[in-house]
Amino acid sequence: MPDEPQSPGAQSPESQSPELHPSRPTYPQARRSDHSDVYFGETVADPYRWLEDQGSPETRAFVDAQNTLTRSVLDPLPLRGELLTRLTGLWDYARRGTPWERGGRYFQFRNGGLENQNVLYVMDTPTGEGRLLLDPNALSEDGTVALNTLSLSPDGSKLAYALSSGGSDWQEWRVREVEGGEDLPERLSDSKFCLASWLPGGIGFFYNRYDPPAAGQSSTEATLNARVWLHTLGTDMAHDELIVECPDQPEWGFDCRVSDDGAYLTVSVWHGTARENRLWVRPLHSRAAFTELVSEFRASYTVVGSERQDLYVLTDEVAPLGRLLAWNVETGVRRELVPEGASRLDSALPVKDGFVLHTLQDASSRLTLVDREGQHPRPVTLPGLGTVNDLKGRPGSAEVFVGFTSFLTPPSFFRLNLDTAALEPLWTPDLGLDLSGYEVRQEFTTSQDGTRVPLFIVGQKAVLDAGPAPTLLYGYGGFDISLTPEFEISRLAWLERGGILAVANPRGGGEYGESWHRAGTLANKQNSFDDFAACARHLCGEGLAAHGYTTPAQLGIEGGSNGGLLVGATLAQHPELIGAAVLHVGVLDMLRFQHFTIGWAWVSDYGSSDTPEGFAVLKAYSPLHTLKPAVYPATLITTGDHDDRVVPAHSYKFAAQLQHDQEGSAPVLLRVQTRAGHGAGKPAKLVIEEKADMYAFLFGALVPGAGGNRSDG
Repeated sequence: MPDEPQSPGAQSPESQSPELHPSRPTYPQARRSDHSDVYFGETVADPYRWLEDQGSPETRAFVDAQNTLTRSVLDPLPLRGELLTRLTGLWDYARRGTPWERGGRYFQFRNGGLENQNVLYVMDTPTGEGRLLLDPNALSEDGTVALNTLSLSPDGSKLAYALSSGGSDWQEWRVREVEGGEDLPERLSDSKFCLASWLPGGIGFFYNRYDPPAAGQSSTEATLNARVWLHTLGTDMAHDELIVECPDQPEWGFDCRVSDDGAYLTVSVWHGTARENRLWVRPLHSRAAFTELVSEFRASYTVVGSERQDLYVLTDEVAPLGRLLAWNVETGVRRELVPEGASRLDSALPVKDGFVLHTLQDASSRLTLVDREGQHPRPVTLPGLGTVNDLKGRPGSAEVFVGFTSFLTPPSFFRLNLDTAALEPLWTPDLGLDLSGYEVRQEFTTSQDGTRVPLFIVGQKAVLDAGPAPTLLYGYGGFDISLTPEFEISRLAWLERGGILAVANPRGGGEYGESWHRAGTLANKQNSFDDFAACARHLCGEGLAAHGYTTPAQLGIEGGSNGGLLVGATLAQHPELIGAAVLHVGVLDMLRFQHFTIGWAWVSDYGSSDTPEGFAVLKAYSPLHTLKPAVYPATLITTGDHDDRVVPAHSYKFAAQLQHDQEGSAPVLLRVQTRAGHGAGKPAKLVIEEKADMYAFLFGALVPGAGGNRSDG
């Protein structure tokens, strides 16, 4: 165990950590143009509009200059080399994912420790050694070709798998024979945001394609016109059969699935990221029109299984926390199997003679077994306060595997005994570390409007009890995504040096169902930022009977994507609350996000500047547009030059504006990773380097003295 750290005292932002910013950096000159846009009679300046052209020589020169500055600040930090070595060592432990079964075979992802990408194994038993089936690491020298998703044929004999390159969302489908490990000739391009759903005999599968960017167009062009195709093995994709398209609705997307018994084809029609979808169904081999079980966007309907003419549908229709229905596709009759309860019903897995229900109670997992009528509940005892991150089993099967993780427990997997409702441990990684000196607490704070907001707090017991310590507050707060207890090995490099981790659950997420989500969207989006600020104040002791965990000068905040928006808005609105900020691939220009790639889909959460009411709301909190000359804390902005989800122009423009407005000496740094995208599939080597930069930056910003080396206790 590391030595007990001393708790650093409070420091003002301008007097701390001379090793990070002894003097104001000289920022690269970024041209400020006179470009502006008029929104409903109001003129809004956009001086860095030219940075949206990510391929231009001027933008490339800007990125190169920013990376040079960032390296000049981060590389000399005393802790960076130590952290890089420590993180590499922490990362180097064997990991296995939760297995699943197809056709009597078992499949599992593994990583020996420092492999850039996880590899896929096939086994005869759930815990067998098995043999290597697919190694994405062999597909590129730098590890930037990644396995996006996969689907096995019902008999487990064929694997459809989708690859992406350089972090892009675009993927190419291929097919591999499981027995011999050889690839078939299939190469299906222009696909995004979909799984493959196999025909019962394994002779083909359904998948999605989008209009690719036209010749000469930027990769940031809007992604539109999804279509569902049926591909027959052994044929060219030019001969694929078109199954679904809606040319008059270019923003609609489709999730196409074959029912468990192979009798029906279901299509979930989505528009944007709202938890609302239409649901269509027809007999699998029919070419008749689909029956529209749900013909409007009014709620969420997820098919979780089927039995004869019944589809099992998880929905939040008149039930914000969720309920489970049996829906007869021939008669249209619906029966409620599991009514809405006191906690969010997150998922339901049909198993032999019943269902496994996964619920969230105050942002942590619970499991319950019920029969096929939703009766006779039997709770499953989980290993502790944590998250069921995998629930895998075949409909009607008695074999169910459960993946579990927590802040201090790496992902492990168990077999669930359906007779006894007990978990049998099958695999727990060996970290080679003693974490008994660490503790997880869950506390609740009160937001500006009186709403009760949960947050988790993690650290060494002695540090949590000692008084103010460097603390990192992480959040997301959007798109119905729940932040539940989850193990991230890199966080130990922060915790073992005396840092505290806090994870907030602001409105906009899914922790308490659809009402909680909607309370942090559209005109209510400011609630997310207010909740996050309330968590920051709570950590600094506001409202606590005892000491605070930290002080504003020792508090760092972190978030990515929508969480980058959360951090950016907090930075702009409350710079006095924090000592450092880290924004990963953030959505930061709220007046133009909808014009790039899949950004139009986020209008359901954010609204749009294309409407008067949307413009007024968005301009009021858009991080790019609410910056003003002020003293800001140290800020690290990270993005990937191939991010085609949240395009890097968000980060480029925000960094340029924040550097322009910074009146203090704390650095504003932009770190741009080449051949990297939004985050999925990033090679382990690049992740480790980015984490070393981030923690060295945070220790340098938040801990006066030797760059945060607090092992002198």
